[in-house]
Amino acid sequence: MKKILVLNGPNINMLGVREKNIYGQQDYAALCEYIGQEAAALNVEVEVRQSNFEGELVTLIQQAYGKFDGIVINPAALTHYSVALLDAIKAVALPTIEVHLSNIHSREEFRHRSVTAAACLGQICGLGFQGYALALRALAEKG
Repeated sequence: MKKILVLNGPNINMLGVREKNIYGQQDYAALCEYIGQEAAALNVEVEVRQSNFEGELVTLIQQAYGKFDGIVINPAALTHYSVALLDAIKAVALPTIEVHLSNIHSREEFRHRSVTAAACLGQICGLGFQGYALALRALAEKG
């Protein structure tokens, strides 16, 4: 059974509270439950973690080496400037897919650029919770 680490960055824990017009009504617990259900349907094991701290996310990525078969990451605001996350993803060389709940390309100009995507297999944005399911499926099916 494949093992996938799902990482969520700053403020994702505030789903259902923050900017409902962008992120929707469902809360973080609902996202975690959704991810768990999708993983079970795909017969993959997942560990879901969230942090508001860049360094903690770097550590979680580093600790994934040798323990996980892939990473799904929503770096949130760190997407646009975290070379530390980029370097951590490159260092562990695990297949990684970047996910965003909102369409970052239809939002403010500064959100259009992803620093971390350069180390990822792909990027899924604008599909809400479904983006996580698609990322899990892609990693589950990856040779």
